Amino acid sequence: MHLEGSIQPATVCALTARHGSQLTEADVHHRYAYNNFSEFIESFKWVTSYLREPQDYALIVTALAEHLLAQNVIYAEVTLSIGVMLLRKQQPEANFEALLRASEPFEKRGLRLNWIFDAARQFGGEAAMQVVEAARRCNSKAIVAFGIGGDELRVATEEFRPVYDQAAEFGLHKLIHAGEVGGPEKIREAIELLGVERIGHGIAAINDTALMDLLAERRIPLEICPVSNICTGALARQLHQDSASIEEHPLPRLFRHGIPVVLSTDDPAMFHTTLLSEYENAARMGLSEPELLHLAAMSFEHAFLSEEEKISLMRFPKS
Repeated sequence: MHLEGSIQPATVCALTARHGSQLTEADVHHRYAYNNFSEFIESFKWVTSYLREPQDYALIVTALAEHLLAQNVIYAEVTLSIGVMLLRKQQPEANFEALLRASEPFEKRGLRLNWIFDAARQFGGEAAMQVVEAARRCNSKAIVAFGIGGDELRVATEEFRPVYDQAAEFGLHKLIHAGEVGGPEKIREAIELLGVERIGHGIAAINDTALMDLLAERRIPLEICPVSNICTGALARQLHQDSASIEEHPLPRLFRHGIPVVLSTDDPAMFHTTLLSEYENAARMGLSEPELLHLAAMSFEHAFLSEEEKISLMRFPKS
């Protein structure tokens, strides 16, 4: 889940008002509508253009935390677009400190947040290395991983090898978006060249049985985001169709093949979804109640936490 893609329309309006613009929620809903991945990226650029100072990040993380608590979420690993901050000449350390301060009170209410520092693939390897360096400077145990999102059809995977090596040296877990709109070869490259521990999306694996076997054998989880895959046209692309429905999503096939699946929302506000809605979607795809329970357990099993922390969270008494 991206923090920046979790900004609900009312919060966008509050942000724009802070910076001298007046938008209605209807205006935001209009911006939060797209037919393909490129249109989504343009909307993402637009909404993040209003994130200009640390107080803006404090505002959106407070709104996100309230939204998560309303869904009875007790733990989340939230992706933070550090690469975009750097592109806009912001100070990631100041923004991150504001996020930490704003999210701290929510721990007492039963919600723990950890962070994934994210680079945009299309910005290239040097820019990605700057994101890793920002994570080092922030020096927080709450930063658990480094990842790369953005346009997976841009920049060869090999270019990011030194970046992931450096992230590992700093003690960060490694993930990447692959096999969303790209082919299964993007997933295989991420595993073999970068040594990633989780794959964002990864739905292209359905087009390569040997790759599915590899993911199952090595227990490499896929972060599956069903509504996102519909909204961006990614699923239709992988199915070689003009359009696709939730019922056609390959989540059940991947799950039943033995591949670990972590159900995710990607950019929930921008895709008009919630984590609860995604579990309802998984049921619509045909997963049984025991399978849904197993799916929920996998989110804890493959979190970037110690075994003791995972057990503690799974025993958490939610009121």
